[in-house]
Amino acid sequence: MDRKTRRTRTFIGLMVLAAITAAVYAEIGSHALHPYYALAVLALAAATSRMRVKLPGIEGNMSVNLPFLLMAVLSVSAAEAVLIASFSTVVQCWPQSSGKFRPDQMLFNVSMLAFATSMASLFWNAGWLARASWASLPVVLAATTAVFFLGQTVPLAGIIKLTQGAGMRSVWISIAKLSFPYYVLSTGLTSMLNLTSHRFGWQAALVVFPVMYGVHHSYRFYFGREGEVVRPFPLARAARAGA
Repeated sequence: MDRKTRRTRTFIGLMVLAAITAAVYAEIGSHALHPYYALAVLALAAATSRMRVKLPGIEGNMSVNLPFLLMAVLSVSAAEAVLIASFSTVVQCWPQSSGKFRPDQMLFNVSMLAFATSMASLFWNAGWLARASWASLPVVLAATTAVFFLGQTVPLAGIIKLTQGAGMRSVWISIAKLSFPYYVLSTGLTSMLNLTSHRFGWQAALVVFPVMYGVHHSYRFYFGREGEVVRPFPLARAARAGA
């Protein structure tokens, strides 16, 4: 085993440990279980996980399940949210019939999303936010999304640096530029879904599904055209989960 392989496996191990620690800590201060709502969000997150978009200039892809992952952070317990994020990541990263299954890649991607979800849940449920004068619902939601964004993209840039030797800063900036508009859109949809779900329950989430289906096709068309002129950035295959 060469040095780069050892460092990569060590990083993946640390990512798994961080995900487990964050998930356990988030669940301690979490609220009660909501099994029916969680199952509905899980089904929608899993379905949209297979709606993947190939990112131009980056050897990876992005699915359009983010609004449902954020809704899980806002509306169900931390344990349920982590389960939803983990399962949808497995669905997203599961190879096609002709593809090769890579356990280390799957383990990293699941741990990364579990960590990001746990950190976002910890922030959203933090008791000190209720006492902060600036903590209006839109601001807290935007900040929670930012925590999720950093919890996902920073480890992703780190594993790419280890496997490909690319500069972590330049890799992270490339990921951020491509995924930032999608995060803004998802935050807006999550905000509307959060408001309507209090009245209509989990059925309100069904409205978002056709919207994300349209976003998926729009992104595929746009990124497909961009991919014709953008030179691929040498990112690792471990980034298949997308940004």
